[in-house]
Amino acid sequence: MKILTGNDLPTGDVVWWTGSDWSRHVEEAADVDEQGEMIARQEEAARRVNAPYVIEATATPQGPRPAHIKDRIRALGPTVRADLTLKPADPDAGNWVI
Repeated sequence: MKILTGNDLPTGDVVWWTGSDWSRHVEEAADVDEQGEMIARQEEAARRVNAPYVIEATATPQGPRPAHIKDRIRALGPTVRADLTLKPADPDAGNWVI
């Protein structure tokens, strides 16, 4: 399985391609198969995402799991405090003030 990730242009948040749009939640990522590079180029050219790239992932009942530890950390957030990780059901997940 291959999925597409990048950073949201306005916020810098890590985002995942859902098949039609971008989401902050890796569980919503769609398998891009061999279309990933083409989608990445189109989305970057349209200025909807910054630095998109295709990664390997494993399908799980909870959704895709990035194969590489770097991308798992990008998907789940900090590794030192569980209370700081991104929780898809959290209604305030996209409303952080820095």
